[in-house]
Amino acid sequence: MENNELLEKVAAFQHLAWSHWTKYMLEKVATQSAEETEKDVLRWKRQIDTPYEQLSEKEKESDREWARKVLEIIKPEKDTPWDDLGIGEI
Repeated sequence: MENNELLEKVAAFQHLAWSHWTKYMLEKVATQSAEETEKDVLRWKRQIDTPYEQLSEKEKESDREWARKVLEIIKPEKDTPWDDLGIGEI
């Protein structure tokens, strides 16, 4: 895959991830009380300020779900020996 083609695929995915999050957030905020929204905002701010390594396993798994989708875009041919890349099997 050419670099420009890969760039466009990753950029399209990034837009998908952003729109998924934004849709979720807007629907959630529109359907809950001000108190629930405030609670969510505090949680989101905490997550923003927390390094990945310090997130809960549930929060990390949510990030991993999206990371797996990126790997599907950039994953080399199946014959590529992952061990040679030093990152283990995907």
